[in-house]
Amino acid sequence: MAATSGSDKPSVSNVEENRTRLCDEFAAITGTDSAVAQCYLAENDWEMERALNSFFEADMERVFEVEDSPERETGPQAKRQKTEEKPPQDCIDLTEDSPASTRKPSEENDDKLSLISWNVDGLDTDNLAERARGLCSFLVLYTPDVVFLQELIPPYVQYLKKRAVSYLIIEGSEDGYFTGIMLKKSRVKLVESEIVTYPTTQMMRNLLVTQVNFKGQKLCLMTSHLESCKGHAEERMKQLRMVMQRMREAPDDVTVVFGGDTNLRDTEVAKVGLPSSVCDIWERLGKQEHCRYTWDTKANSNKTVPYVSRCRFDRVYLRPATKDGVQHRAPDHMALVGLEKLDCGRYISDHWGIYCSFSAG
Repeated sequence: MAATSGSDKPSVSNVEENRTRLCDEFAAITGTDSAVAQCYLAENDWEMERALNSFFEADMERVFEVEDSPERETGPQAKRQKTEEKPPQDCIDLTEDSPASTRKPSEENDDKLSLISWNVDGLDTDNLAERARGLCSFLVLYTPDVVFLQELIPPYVQYLKKRAVSYLIIEGSEDGYFTGIMLKKSRVKLVESEIVTYPTTQMMRNLLVTQVNFKGQKLCLMTSHLESCKGHAEERMKQLRMVMQRMREAPDDVTVVFGGDTNLRDTEVAKVGLPSSVCDIWERLGKQEHCRYTWDTKANSNKTVPYVSRCRFDRVYLRPATKDGVQHRAPDHMALVGLEKLDCGRYISDHWGIYCSFSAG
């Protein structure tokens, strides 16, 4: 039998180093520890995506079982609820306008576009049903036309489909954790949607793109959850370049808005550079200090960490339409939301949400 060259196999130290890195990444994504990470990775041949899917699917249905106990369809046709279908009869729309909050006709016809972007931390299943209900309360309070969500899980989406019936929900995936876009049915009409893959992501990340019509104007709405962790800066910057290319190359009669949990550091944005046609909403509105930090362990206690971290991970970018005769949109307001604790003693998420609006000029 021919001898096998030792150079054909990775050394023991390299294997250990690689597995330690995978455990650290798994733990960072899922909010678990290295022991849990090692268990799931070992059971899935040390393949990150398989291990993550296994973790997220494990007993996740229990999270919302108190509020949503009807039997769920399990056939292949029921895996994704078609957006055209009427909501089930047992749905209760928590986002329907109450008599106290009903918009006046003049407000309903207002040309102002409103948006919320929020990483809802669906990976943290503690008090998740109450936190999801808290999100619905904010949808009632602000009645945004568009909602960008990150770190959704399938049970959370099913909850929103039953409790936020006034919104159309487009999902960035069906498995693991993913992004989503919610569109106010009475104000925003979906034309088409697309999922753009990031070729080299190690964390199941992608770019969710929707083409919509808002009061006769073409909009391209995009959300993403860019690669996490300081050590993945290069991949994160590659993903940002893809986002900026899509924004820059959109037709000049289309207004493009991107929002999401970017995990970006300012130095990374500086290295990539924003196209001259694209603006950062927070910067455009004067860099107001009160809405700088969207990940703030000093103020938000949902995550127990032995350090203080204050970062502007969540960002919104705008590329206005420039074609003559097409409405030009400009940001006119931005605020952080979700700053109050719920009755359970926790916040809706470990991230603050961003609310912003755009006026037509």
